[in-house]
Amino acid sequence: MPAKGKHRRPQSSPISRGMVAAGTGGAALAIPLLGATGAHAAVKTAAPAAAPQQAARASAAPAAAPQAAPTTYKVKSGDCLSRIAEDHRLGGWQRLYQDNREVVGSDPSLIRPGMKLVLGAKAKAGGSSHGSAKASGSHDSGTKASAPQASKASQAAADTAPATTANQGSSSGFRAPLDSVSIGTPYRMAGSMWSSGYHTGVDFAAETGTTVKAVGAGTVVSAGWGGAYGNQVVIQHADGMYSQYAHLSQLSVSAGQTVTEGQQLGLSGATGNVTGPHLHFEIRTTPDYGSDVDPLAYLRQQGASL
Repeated sequence: MPAKGKHRRPQSSPISRGMVAAGTGGAALAIPLLGATGAHAAVKTAAPAAAPQQAARASAAPAAAPQAAPTTYKVKSGDCLSRIAEDHRLGGWQRLYQDNREVVGSDPSLIRPGMKLVLGAKAKAGGSSHGSAKASGSHDSGTKASAPQASKASQAAADTAPATTANQGSSSGFRAPLDSVSIGTPYRMAGSMWSSGYHTGVDFAAETGTTVKAVGAGTVVSAGWGGAYGNQVVIQHADGMYSQYAHLSQLSVSAGQTVTEGQQLGLSGATGNVTGPHLHFEIRTTPDYGSDVDPLAYLRQQGASL
């Protein structure tokens, strides 16, 4: 028979093939199940680690929330922005001025009694205002950097000039413009920094905020901005002479007002063309520049002790 002498390939049982397939399939299924189970377990294990960070953020968030409410301050006689900022710890007069520019105006050194200033409002409002405050601060830092040099120059001028102390007044009705003064730059001192070629008045050393008083009774003919003289007051006296008080930080009188000897006219400062705070004082034959006479000689002739 043709089949004799040949070996037949043994056929596996269907059941055996099914078991092998099932076993292979089971192994294939077991691997993904184990992998998924491991991944799921990893997620559950990592989740608690993130929880403390969220808790830390939640606990840290309330710390930045509270902010000081803005307050309103009414300017009093004798105030200046630097003093208000220092008293209320506002971080410098520049920020106070930026927050109240609409009220104060273009000149931060001229504030009047009765003005209402907002303290700590716009500087904390938002990003744009904070950015402008930073820009202003960078600009003002240059001003601050030059301030010590100005103070040294002013102090050097005061040291080289003779010091004089004035009394409160005289029987003739004339006095010095400050209660206690020391003479800095004298009258008629030559120098190219002055347009006339010499100093047309006398400078009295005075820190910003020192009370400036009328040397005698008279009528205020001008009170306001005077260009290089900054904020100034000019008074006409009974003898037809005029006295000028320049570089003031604050004015207390207005044009047309009648004043008496020793009445407060304003506060000394450093407005206009100056190198530091002081009081520039002149005596003139007219209210205008260029009609100056020796101011100390005039006051002494009127009986003031200098």
